[in-house]
Amino acid sequence: MAEGREYISHESELGSVSISEEVLAVIAAAAAVEVEGVSCLGSGLSSDVTATANRKALTKGVRLWVEEEKVTVELSILVRYGYVVTDVARAVQDAVFSAVENTSGLGVACVNVAVVGVTFQK
Repeated sequence: MAEGREYISHESELGSVSISEEVLAVIAAAAAVEVEGVSCLGSGLSSDVTATANRKALTKGVRLWVEEEKVTVELSILVRYGYVVTDVARAVQDAVFSAVENTSGLGVACVNVAVVGVTFQK
């Protein structure tokens, strides 16, 4: 998941705020599985179970690192059959970018999405 530092610290005139890289990964994963057309993360965790999933399970399929106050996110997803793969991947990029930036206050360098499979309705 996260490489290097375990916490990202941000200094301000009021003091410092430290955010766990795992927290950023959970935010990214939650945003990704909420996108229409995403069946699950590369870990096989579907959006239906994210509310009750533990953090370790939720962040499988998500890697991130921070360099110079910029977050780079890589995640893998499975797309539901019938959706346009590139549209879903782009929507995931937008959702993850916004979620990480808005909730952490850190800039996002990029969001790389790997579509690793397609799922079919049962």
